Amino acid sequence: MENNQNLSVKSWAEEDRPREKLMLRGRQALTDAELLAIIIGSGNNKETAVQLSQRILLSVAGNLQSLGRLTVENLREFRGVGEAKAISIIAAMELARRRAAYQGEQRTAIRSSNDAYEYMISHFLDLPHEEFWCLFMNRRNEVISKFQLSKGSINGTVADIRIVFKKAVELLSSSVFLFHNHPSGSLNPSEADKQLTHKFIEAGALLDVVVLDHLIMTDNGYFSFADHGIMR
Repeated sequence: MENNQNLSVKSWAEEDRPREKLMLRGRQALTDAELLAIIIGSGNNKETAVQLSQRILLSVAGNLQSLGRLTVENLREFRGVGEAKAISIIAAMELARRRAAYQGEQRTAIRSSNDAYEYMISHFLDLPHEEFWCLFMNRRNEVISKFQLSKGSINGTVADIRIVFKKAVELLSSSVFLFHNHPSGSLNPSEADKQLTHKFIEAGALLDVVVLDHLIMTDNGYFSFADHGIMR
């Protein structure tokens, strides 16, 4: 019975309570485990919420990106994490992704491959499958629209060139950025990636729509075809 009193955040000593610590010292003073403990609220009959959170984070080597990839089933493997807590963790990670996406929306001018990566990375974080996206630009290199062309498997996705340039014409876009991700984390373009890029460039030339770059996206970086001179 005495052990059970340690399960709830409310029963801890005040200096150990993540909620009170946040109120007294600010959110920056909390560790990742303490923030996660606030989300899950309680631990199990052997661990406090902070200890349980530490164990969850240890399983992903403290990497929050890896935490964001965990499913409800993955999280429920931890004693003390039921469906409700697992859903709360996943919802919190999704809010973080959407915040990153919102911040990306504030930068409308794309001047470099790094600008393009920062603008689009929130759409690719933690994906276990490939997706192909496009940014349609005006003559001032400002984003007119972003568009998900396709969603595929872990090994690839289909990119229909006709759909991209039909939309470019409809939007009166003067240029386009191409993006697809490699769930494996590899930044090396395949021969198929190179061939597809050149098909896009050729099709764009016929319609006076410039393909500015093609980025291979991963959680930890990108490969720019333009920066590597593969757009010619």
